[in-house]
Amino acid sequence: MPRPRRVARVPHSPRRLARDRHGRGLRSPVTGPHLPLLSTRIDEFEMTIAATASYLRGLWPELDGAVFEVSQAPAEAIHDDHVDRWHVFHDERRIVFFRLPIVRFLRLQEGEDKDEKLLIESCVFRAVGELIGRDPWELAPGRYRHF
Repeated sequence: MPRPRRVARVPHSPRRLARDRHGRGLRSPVTGPHLPLLSTRIDEFEMTIAATASYLRGLWPELDGAVFEVSQAPAEAIHDDHVDRWHVFHDERRIVFFRLPIVRFLRLQEGEDKDEKLLIESCVFRAVGELIGRDPWELAPGRYRHF
């Protein structure tokens, strides 16, 4: 019986091996092609800030040119008596929210997503109040009346 000829194998790069394990092809998303992708905690944080900012923009025309940004954490966030959770740039009309200081100091139990969203909203209200020079409770007087 004749022996099969050996074919020279092209060496694979380590990156290709990680994506094409055992010759099965590239990996697909866990949710499949017909379901939406899962949202992460970072996405939820950014969506809460965006929703609160759009709500406040609808109430206050002073916020038309304001920019809301999300950053992980600043380099100079820790001071002697507090930790910065946001920074307001008055001349640029820009607010930068720092996700890690806001979320890490929550001390919530599992499943308390509503409390986390309320804390994020309160940070947005306080930062916007600082930007336009108003008390945060004046920004939306009837918003929390049902609590």
